[in-house]
Amino acid sequence: MSRKEQPVNPDAQLAMRSYIQRVATGPEYSKDISFEEARDAMGHILNGSADPVQAGIFLIALRMKRETLDENGGCLQAIIDVSNIVTADAEHVVDIADPYDGYTRGLPVSPFLPAVLAACGVRTVSHGAEAVGPKYGATHRKVLRAAGINVDLSVEQAVLQINRPEVGWSYIDQRQICPALHSLIPLRTQIVKRPVITTVEVLIGPVRGTVGTHLMTGYVHKPYPPVYEHLARLSGFESSVFVRGVEGGVTPSLKQSSKYFEYRNGGPLTEVEIEPQQAGIDQEVRAVPLPELELSKVAGDSTAAKFDVDQLAREAAQVGLSALQGGEGPGRDGLVYSGAIMLVHLNIEKTLEGAAEKIRTVIDSGKAFSHFQKNKLQ
Repeated sequence: MSRKEQPVNPDAQLAMRSYIQRVATGPEYSKDISFEEARDAMGHILNGSADPVQAGIFLIALRMKRETLDENGGCLQAIIDVSNIVTADAEHVVDIADPYDGYTRGLPVSPFLPAVLAACGVRTVSHGAEAVGPKYGATHRKVLRAAGINVDLSVEQAVLQINRPEVGWSYIDQRQICPALHSLIPLRTQIVKRPVITTVEVLIGPVRGTVGTHLMTGYVHKPYPPVYEHLARLSGFESSVFVRGVEGGVTPSLKQSSKYFEYRNGGPLTEVEIEPQQAGIDQEVRAVPLPELELSKVAGDSTAAKFDVDQLAREAAQVGLSALQGGEGPGRDGLVYSGAIMLVHLNIEKTLEGAAEKIRTVIDSGKAFSHFQKNKLQ
């Protein structure tokens, strides 16, 4: 029987009982479930037909067992099934997918990367949420809002911004992409540990190109690139770049050697070793350092930031805006480095050196800042 032909129980409660009985029987006896069963389980969780207790048990048990590729894929497919996905009026679209739980160890400038790529002629989308555990860090939504961007556009409104040549980029919130998934944030807070949702939510691909859609996301732990590769192909990304970035984001360390994995046009996953000096970067810090921040006003779990994350987002917005206007420093270098990786991956430039110079040119000319600012004009 093929994967797609495997039957599932039409009764949500009985189906969830069956899935939990198999995935939640301990380290020695837990059993894997199929792609279609994982898709069915996540579908029940998303539409509310699964009891919240069952949903929590299923997600944490799957995590503790360690998800298989089919289980990851089935959960992603269930989310895609109920997501708002549109096609832009552009042959190619780049999808910047940073961690939804944000940043707490440095000031992120990646929220400004879509505007930089748009200035290079690459239509780009980013996405995220306000606050997701366990980190509850500074997210794209928080940083962009602090920089004056409307972060509550519908998917349809966002794609209109991407279609405009003078803009060419937009942010879309998870609340707009998949309301059912966004409604699970309180449950995710209750179960504490990172569920399968954390892995798959960045791969929905809310805006597609007419010819190809290209993913750029980050990772920290070594096992993840093949997992992301499997999911990216399942989601329909023509090509993907998985950067070993600071805090799992799309920007590598600015002072140490790093690597990224990529695949193109159905080809194999390959590893690329990189040095910041290849992009003309010579920094003594891995990322933009944190300034002095006030203590957090919001209680989180033990892994959450102890300082005011909204203040961090405001500081990141200032650094990002300064970088777009040509301000020297690690913020600008972060945009140059990650942007250069994507231009090489897309074969727009042949070398990191040449790609970095192209990025610096669109920044120094004011073009990148113009693309950012014009997103504000609705």
